[in-house]
Amino acid sequence: MRYKSIIVTRKGPPDVLQVIENDLRPPSASEARIKILATLVCGPDVTSRYGRTPFAPKVPFVPGYAIIGVVDAIGPDVTKAAVGDRVAAMTVYGGYAEYIFLDQKELIPVPATLDPAEAVTLILNYMVAYQTLHRAAKVKAGYKVLIIGASGGVGTAFLQLGKLANLSMYGIASASKHSVLTEHGATPIDYHTQDFVEVIRRAEPGGLDAVFDGMGGDYLERGFSLLRRGGTLVEYGNPLGFSGLLLLLAKVILFNVLPNGKTVKLYGNSFRFNRRPFLKDWATLFKLLEEGRIKPVIMKKFPILEAAKANQLLESGQVIGNVVLLAKDE
Repeated sequence: MRYKSIIVTRKGPPDVLQVIENDLRPPSASEARIKILATLVCGPDVTSRYGRTPFAPKVPFVPGYAIIGVVDAIGPDVTKAAVGDRVAAMTVYGGYAEYIFLDQKELIPVPATLDPAEAVTLILNYMVAYQTLHRAAKVKAGYKVLIIGASGGVGTAFLQLGKLANLSMYGIASASKHSVLTEHGATPIDYHTQDFVEVIRRAEPGGLDAVFDGMGGDYLERGFSLLRRGGTLVEYGNPLGFSGLLLLLAKVILFNVLPNGKTVKLYGNSFRFNRRPFLKDWATLFKLLEEGRIKPVIMKKFPILEAAKANQLLESGQVIGNVVLLAKDE
């Protein structure tokens, strides 16, 4: 039996993504074979395809940072999953495929009642927003916050989770995407026509409690300038290369030693080093989704084998919310 996956054949634009066939082997001793139901299309997929990430994989590789699937077969030593279980995984690579083989310790239990397309957005985008809000910035009701990049997959997660936390939110996005910000109670700022620093200083002369930046560049410095004493800026974006990472670390060290009472924190994927908070937070997010308290914004769904088209859409700059790949029978 054969299955298909999508590989990056060389660094470059979406057309470097090609469909290949693979043998569908039995899982090894501690592996589960997962039939993928949904895969998130996200920024890290794009930056790794271009090689613009500090630890870029060697070509060829299969992109795909997060998946939802069903256990199709298990190895003889697997005790934490059974055939038919609905599971998720933060794969980092490998999600653009019909099947994936994962060690049982990588599996995240998922309620079978959830829509795979919605649930897969929780594995990365909502997790980033939730942990940035509640573990890094430790927000409280009434906090005044700025979301830099408020209309994409992580941005719309911030909007929904920030509304649940009773935050006073400002968000930066192009004018064509402002409706999603106002729908979730945020004050929109158009980065094309407005200076967000001037807008915030007029509206909040006492400063902001927190700034969340997924864009990098001079947004870090400008966002930091808007914090009140005791405020926190959390940087969660990709630094675009090893030199970019070193520059970002230097900025963070510098800003944190300045005697102004402000703090910069870096958020990164530490799931493989400390699983417990991630598992706890995913359980919380799954419950919020089950109860209808969050509703992921999904702009478009594509079949898994049309990953190139999905990546083209994501790179177009027109996306509001999430783009998701689905198995052909979903």
